[in-house]
Amino acid sequence: MSVSTPAPAPAPPVRVLLVEDDELMRRSFAVALERYGYRVRTAADGLTALELFRDADFDLLILDVMLPGLDGIGLCRRVRETSLVPVLMMSARGDGLDVVAGLEAGADDYVVKPVDTYVLVARIRSLLRRATYAPAPPPAPRPASPPDTGTPASDGRSLVFGDLTIDTAGLEVSLAGSPVALTPTELKLLLEFAAHPGIVLDRHTLLREVWDYGWDGDSRVVDLCVQRLRGKVGRDRIETVRGFGYKFRR
Repeated sequence: MSVSTPAPAPAPPVRVLLVEDDELMRRSFAVALERYGYRVRTAADGLTALELFRDADFDLLILDVMLPGLDGIGLCRRVRETSLVPVLMMSARGDGLDVVAGLEAGADDYVVKPVDTYVLVARIRSLLRRATYAPAPPPAPRPASPPDTGTPASDGRSLVFGDLTIDTAGLEVSLAGSPVALTPTELKLLLEFAAHPGIVLDRHTLLREVWDYGWDGDSRVVDLCVQRLRGKVGRDRIETVRGFGYKFRR
């Protein structure tokens, strides 16, 4: 007599908070995302969105930059005070001012309106993959090097670069023994650097490997995320190689 194996429980729907003051655009985006299976709640201004965010759990935030009351930049900063939830900014301007301000505030990525639904969903999926990123196991432990060589140590679970420790299994980072809070994008960027210490990585490679872009995206995303990461793990740890990209110091 065979015993059937219960089917795995379906994954819960992704909970999205969409903040857009244009009513027609807000409804259009919400309907489109719900057709893709996302559970969407909406807000028309930043203060209402902040209340919703504090009262419920969300897997992703989509924030328009221009919002009444509390704008998207300010809202993103308030969110980052307590949460590492992925944030996608939407801007109606293509001059770069909103882009830079949003990324400096802690956003993970951005799109410029008007944006096609397929592009928006692709960016959302990429962000969610980063949020659930599970890296490959680290290389097998090798003989310990003298402490002053700068060579990363590995115990099969953690990589150690001086006072920086990266737990590649638990996805935790500490600096001088203190935990470092990184957004999913910052964490994946750090893991990409740590997997290639001493090797120059150009911006196109980082866009592909970290942001999952299949095209040449805006390199400002890389530059500003590197800037944020430096502020958390040490400004001298990631070297700028002018004309080429970035190099993680051994």
